[in-house]
Amino acid sequence: MSEELTTKTAVDLAELIRSKAISPVEIAEAHLRRIETMNPSLNAIITLAPDLIHQARIAEANLMSGHKIGPLHGVPLTIKDTIDTQALRTTSGSRLRAEHFPDRDATVVARLKTAGAIILGKTNTPEMAIPYETDNPVFGRTNNPYNPLMTPGGSSGGEAAAIAAGLSPAGLGSDLSGSIRVPAHFCGVVGLKPTVGRLPMNGHVPTATGPLSLGACIGPMARRIEDLDLLFSVTADAAQFEISDRDSVAGRGLAALRGLKVARYIDDGIAPVSAQTKKVVDAAARALGDAGLVVGDEKPPGIFEGARLWIALFARAAREQLRNLYQGREADAGLLVCAALKAGGKRDDMRARIKAAEDLASALVERERLREDILRWMKTTPLVLMPVGATPAFPHGAERVEFRDESISIFRAFSHTLAANVFGLPSVVVPAGRSAEGLPIGVQIIGRPFADQTVLAAAAIVE
Repeated sequence: MSEELTTKTAVDLAELIRSKAISPVEIAEAHLRRIETMNPSLNAIITLAPDLIHQARIAEANLMSGHKIGPLHGVPLTIKDTIDTQALRTTSGSRLRAEHFPDRDATVVARLKTAGAIILGKTNTPEMAIPYETDNPVFGRTNNPYNPLMTPGGSSGGEAAAIAAGLSPAGLGSDLSGSIRVPAHFCGVVGLKPTVGRLPMNGHVPTATGPLSLGACIGPMARRIEDLDLLFSVTADAAQFEISDRDSVAGRGLAALRGLKVARYIDDGIAPVSAQTKKVVDAAARALGDAGLVVGDEKPPGIFEGARLWIALFARAAREQLRNLYQGREADAGLLVCAALKAGGKRDDMRARIKAAEDLASALVERERLREDILRWMKTTPLVLMPVGATPAFPHGAERVEFRDESISIFRAFSHTLAANVFGLPSVVVPAGRSAEGLPIGVQIIGRPFADQTVLAAAAIVE
């Protein structure tokens, strides 16, 4: 029974607890045993909550005494190590924060606790969330549950690996350039990058300030879409949903999806896509078509500019943020952060700063113009189905991937994920196939702003 509990969804666990079929203590202990067995080879969970069993006993006592309970009552969840958890070590994978114990929860964590969830532990991340591989100078690297020679992706790679391996039923990651979606794709789990601004970003380090606030998000990760829907519903700020039914992913939302147009979009002109990946996208397209959606090949206007605009909007801002964080403590930086700091060179003089500000202003204007074009087009074609990237999980330490007769950078290989960040659109990744080597391949579904539950309902069809 212990192993069976670690395969159940958060929704199922919540129902078992609510019906008093299983105790929160039994569930917590089952996950601890699974962690003890599997985590040494994965290094996905890097800090366990010392009060886990104590909190589970409180949850059990409250349930048995008839207290009002929330939708996640007694369910253990994990949190990416960039997101603050009160009195529980939160490092962002950096020596700067190796012994940082926050004095309060991030708002999203507080909302999970209000819904009854218990924090199980923190999951590994690359230093300061620099994707796409989870490795840092504090805790080392995380391995992919499907093949330990491969990375689980980044920067929410520890979260994806923990969920895929049954160490955690679900939890929270964060995303600026595919950092939820690439690990979900690599590890065969589901992940939602919400509409920008739907989930509060306070309590996340690095912070989402300046231009970064246009694209950075915290979002849920799990093994099933129904869990994403539940975690999203208890952590998101209130907004108008396109599908407002609480059980939209379970069925009633399907009626609202029938007849919606879906653009099948594969070639962004930047990242080549394998025949294998194309077959997986085609299979997802057939599933959506069989459910009554209208799927056709179409290129959304301007969406292919996402990769170029991502660099113009976010690359310099992220590098400047790292400079400020590590000023005077550059020796504490790990390899990836060192490389990012060196790429920036010395601090710019005034003329260079003025030129950088002008370039950013130009990129912001172009972003708004293209976003307006995309949103106008999405009034009639509200969903886009596309790959997550050029390749399944790649080997640890890879800087480039070989594709046919071409070698491309890791950043270029995942250009498909960048448009959702640049234009502030919700995007969900759901597993849809396997490579010849048995590695998961996911697909990405993008929707209109605030249509988060619509993309979840579409992803549930593919699931």
